Amino acid sequence: MSEITPICPQCASEQNYFDGTFTVCLECGHEWDANSTTSATQELDVKDSNGNPLANGDDVILIKDLKLKGSSTVLKKGAKAKGIRLVEGDHEIDCKVDGMKIMLKACFVKKA
Repeated sequence: MSEITPICPQCASEQNYFDGTFTVCLECGHEWDANSTTSATQELDVKDSNGNPLANGDDVILIKDLKLKGSSTVLKKGAKAKGIRLVEGDHEIDCKVDGMKIMLKACFVKKA
């Protein structure tokens, strides 16, 4: 890792650390690869249930109750996820809902 601490792209904090793979912000919890600037600038084309484009850091609201696989927990309609992170794959949204870190499909959320 370089001597200069990278600034968090989510909250612009200088309080972060390198965990071996990613740089992690102490203030907002955002994780990113500080060595790969090209992947950070490349945006994914993800749209919510209403067709609105989503971006990293957006807030979203669940549009229906969702049962968590392998658990008896149910995420209720209207639950809010703040500061989402877009990732590639089947479940495009990485976020925290009710204190649990989960992956969601964009078709089950709307932009707040």
